[in-house]
Parts: sequence; C-alpha cells; structure tokens
Amino acid sequence: MHHYSQGKATRQGHKGIPAEHYEEEQGLLGFFGPVSHLIKKKPSTRWVEIEGPLRPHMYDLVELPNSGQWQRLLYNQSVTIYKSWLSPSSGNSLKAQRNADGDLLYFCHKGRGQVLTEYGLLDYSPGQYLVMPKCLTHSFVVEEPTEFLIIENLTSHYQEPERGLVGRHAPYDINALGKPNLEAQQSLMKNKGYEVLEVEVKHLHQPTRFRYRECILDTVGWKGDLFPYTLHMDHIMPLMSHRVHLPPSAHTSFVARDFVVCSFLPRPLEQDKDALKVPFYHQNIDYDEVLFYHDGDFFSRDNLHAGMMSFHPAGFPHGPHPKAVKTVESKTETNEYAVMVDTRWPLQVDPLLQSVELADYWKSWQE
Repeated sequence: MHHYSQGKATRQGHKGIPAEHYEEEQGLLGFFGPVSHLIKKKPSTRWVEIEGPLRPHMYDLVELPNSGQWQRLLYNQSVTIYKSWLSPSSGNSLKAQRNADGDLLYFCHKGRGQVLTEYGLLDYSPGQYLVMPKCLTHSFVVEEPTEFLIIENLTSHYQEPERGLVGRHAPYDINALGKPNLEAQQSLMKNKGYEVLEVEVKHLHQPTRFRYRECILDTVGWKGDLFPYTLHMDHIMPLMSHRVHLPPSAHTSFVARDFVVCSFLPRPLEQDKDALKVPFYHQNIDYDEVLFYHDGDFFSRDNLHAGMMSFHPAGFPHGPHPKAVKTVESKTETNEYAVMVDTRWPLQVDPLLQSVELADYWKSWQE
C-alpha cells in the first residue's frame, strides 16, 4: 500500500500531536505491518457501556488458590500460559519433568533455587527467564517458595529477536545468557546426595511417569547448540529513543512462530517537548495482548500491584488511563517490570480466572 494522509496528520507517529487531541495507532501484524495514525478529538477508550464478551480484562493472580500444580490461565492452539507454585525441596530424591508438547519459558516472579538438567545446573531468581526446549528433562531444587509464569510454545521453538541495525549486543548481549554448568551440578548432587529416579512427561496434555533404578542425570559431557539457558531482566538493555515513543515490539525478548514475549523495564522517558510519553492508544488488530505485572510502579494504569495480569483481546482500541496522561509530565522515567505476550491467534480464558477478575476494569478508562 502507498502512504497517504488527510487533514490534521502528524509528520511522525507519537510526536507533535495537536493540543487537546489524541492519537490512535491502527496496525497489522503486531506493529510490524501496515500502520496508520489517526488524530482524534477524544480518546478512543471513552466507552460508557460495553455489551457482549469483547472487553478488556484484568485478573489478580495473587488471589488464585495455590493448587501445587500448573494452573492454566489463557490458551489457544499455539500457546498456553500457566501460573505455577513450587514449595522448598526436601529430601534427596527429586522428581523430574519433561514437556513433549513444546518449549517452555519459565518466568520467575518469586522465589529462588536451581534447576537440574541433563546439561548441567542453572540458577533462578525473581526476574529470571528460563528457556527449556521441548523434551529436555529438568528438576527443580527450590530454596524459597517459588511462583512461575509459564509460557508454553506449542507450534515452534523460541528464538532470539531480530537485532537488525542495533547489532549483536542489543537488546541483550549473547554473553548475558546463563549456560548450564555440568561440573557445578555434579558437585551439588554429590554433596547433597540428590538422585532423580522418576520423570513425568507431558504429552498431548496427559502425564506419563517413567521410573528408574538409577539416577538418570548421569551426563558426563556434551556439545551442541541445543540446551536450556536463562536470561535475567537485569541483563536486558531496553531499546530507547529520547525523541519519540517506540512501539512495544522494540522490547521483544523471545520470538515464536505465532507470538512474541516482550520485557518492559525501567527506562528514561522521552525528552522532546512534543513527544508522547505514555503508551499510545492503539488497536493491535491482528494480536491479542497479555501483560503480567511483575514489579515496580505501573504508571500507565491505576490501582495495580505486582502479580496482576491484563488481557486485551484484538478488536478494540486501548491505551493509558486518563490519570496517567495527566500525571506523566511530572515524571522523568519509568520504574516498572512487566512481561507481555502478544499472540497472533485469539486466546481462550480458563474458567477459573473468572473468580479473580476485576469485573469493573473496563470502566477504569472513564474520567
């Protein structure tokens, strides 16, 4: 398509918006496809009533009962999002797991510990991503009560984002990835007397247990480019522009065929006087958007705390709350940590989430 404009159009998106007007971005393919910016007299979120199932959702996952297992939250044919809880480990006999349905991306919201794998030892702590490729055996040694957000990739494998003009050292240096340490694992297992004699395998969403007489974590060496690894939020360097607000896609940390995972981290706000400093009103037409609030001050939303999760299905515009638009001028930086999952295909909601939904969330854009 050719680029056209009419009326009060801006030269640059998210910048130079006329006073007392609002910009709405409408784009395809998750900010990567054709896009237009509409200048409107009023915010696009000024609904006074919503009748029907398509609406913004907010869930307080802190209130979810701890089932001791994975709790499904949202899902479609390509991705399933879970929350899980792990209690501190006891004894020296450990159970392992293997996911034959797809790659797993664990995000540690709370807790600390180690992960034993066939490739070696990995540590985890709050703010840590753990990428566990499909069918790799792993076992958790939990030091502190742990909560994970788990993103299961059912149709592809996790890859690095395209780095393009910024090169190999952004948004994170490949050296920042935590690699498994086989020697440290052998030492830990010997000193603690750990052994793994049982593996639970999830295949077609059904469990199968394999039991052994001897510990199966007996690797003495390995080589290759398939292995589990970690990436901590502290080692991600957010892409920024001091002149204009960048789209969420600039914060992509992991890419799958049908969805992306982004990390929102503290950063300076835009400095140009005519630059938009809050997330712009937008319709991400092809993608559903999920945002898990991990830590910090979530300035674009009211009445939020860590452990909450928003879900904005495709089909309506959304953006910052009115309070954020008014107060952002006094701020110079953000102080929030959040994980976003943008999915190409519509997500279904697990029925249990209804018990922790903030039913009036759709009203929170009203003045």
